[in-house]
Amino acid sequence: MKLFHSCASALLALTLLAGTVAPAFGQESDVDLERLELLIKQANKMKAKIEEEKRAEAQLNDPAFQKKKMREFDAKLQSLESPLGEDKPQIQKNIDYVWTVTAGILVMLMQLGFCMLEIGLSRSRNAINVAMKNVLDFSAATISFLLFGFTFMFGTSQTGWIGAQDFAIWRFDGDSQIWTFFFFQVVFAATACTIASGAMAERTKFVGYLCYTVILSGLIYPVFGHWAWGSFGGGFEPDFGGSPGWLESFGAGFHDFAGSSVVHGIGGASALAGIIVVGSRTGKFDKDGHARYLPGHNLPLVAFGTIILWVGWFGFNAGSLVEGSAGIGRICVNTAVAGAAGCIVAMFFFWAIRGVPNVLVALNGILGGLVGITAGADVVTPVSAVLIGGIGGVLATAGAFLLDRLKLDDVVGAVPVHLFCGIWGTVAVGIFHEDGFSLDRLGIQTFGTFAIAIGSFGVALVLFKVIDTFIGLRVSDEEQEDGLDFTEHSVNSYPDFETAEN
Repeated sequence: MKLFHSCASALLALTLLAGTVAPAFGQESDVDLERLELLIKQANKMKAKIEEEKRAEAQLNDPAFQKKKMREFDAKLQSLESPLGEDKPQIQKNIDYVWTVTAGILVMLMQLGFCMLEIGLSRSRNAINVAMKNVLDFSAATISFLLFGFTFMFGTSQTGWIGAQDFAIWRFDGDSQIWTFFFFQVVFAATACTIASGAMAERTKFVGYLCYTVILSGLIYPVFGHWAWGSFGGGFEPDFGGSPGWLESFGAGFHDFAGSSVVHGIGGASALAGIIVVGSRTGKFDKDGHARYLPGHNLPLVAFGTIILWVGWFGFNAGSLVEGSAGIGRICVNTAVAGAAGCIVAMFFFWAIRGVPNVLVALNGILGGLVGITAGADVVTPVSAVLIGGIGGVLATAGAFLLDRLKLDDVVGAVPVHLFCGIWGTVAVGIFHEDGFSLDRLGIQTFGTFAIAIGSFGVALVLFKVIDTFIGLRVSDEEQEDGLDFTEHSVNSYPDFETAEN
């Protein structure tokens, strides 16, 4: 650019010089005048070009000009047509797919979190048994959900109660959008299953628990989930699903964004049914009915598992938007502050009662806050999320005291965290919705969450009774004393160590 400016300036100077020198020597002629006029025109063009380039260069450094060009580029990008002929451009659809699969992977990491938490809260002689159940939760649930559960949950609705369509979803094309949705939903199904494993730990037969996992993921979870989420599967594959469950159509519509009731409520209700049928661990309650503390063998592992669950929860909630848009930002913020509030409020609540900041209470407070915000993470403000999470932390703590009084043995506190806080979180949508309090919405939310919780509890109770009668659900007292690692799997979690446990 500088070289061009120099050449142009030299040419202009030469032109001016020619205009003054020629008359001095008396060399005026028509030819000389034409040549001079040509040089002057060329010089003026160069001067105009220089000024135009200077203006263009100045514009490139102008923030307003840069923003204008970015808006023009974005408009062109949004105008690109999707191969499917839909309004959303293909590049945005691809972003949605990538984000949803990534979120699903985060949710699958929650299996690791549950596994670590449950192992840490169990005694060392049962660590392998807990790990095996967590691994089989995902394995069995994935196959069961593929064969039956997905269609029961998202297929064309039969009067709003259950989905029913072609179960052979594996026939869909490899590039069908439905596979992204299936992957995200199957990890939710596995999460619902694994909630009961922690509550029923240390005294449940492996085979009996495996039967429960298959039936819960293939039938119970999909049926009750269809009530609230039946229409969610529509639009991913032509002529598959899309019709709402009866709760979706009830009144103004039941709202459970990411599953406070559908995932955690069903899982928590099933866990409650399970601990009722299987009974308490040997030695949990004394002869007067007072609960004894049976400590887990690795509390740092519990903290590690809780943090992994918290990280996975960002995928759980923000991924439920099923699109990579700006909306995931506030959902993640709500998830973060609800968990934080649950931790702090639960810790101080217990501290005020017992005089000590208990680590397990704080960690379960985090989970209570996270479960609480799951239903309304997309429709409440961060300030409301703090309140929802804080109350969830109190419920998770007080709920554990209540179970002890009822002589119900929940090893990891799954029922207070997932059932009680799941109900609270769903009801809270009617109280804290960003559009304002609505008595009508509160009534629908309350009715819907109790319908799901009570219905799934009743079916799970019958299921566990049947399993206990025909297969067996509870191991013997002697097997509990020896540990399920040895009696169920013929292994020892810590063969090089000698442990002293009650």
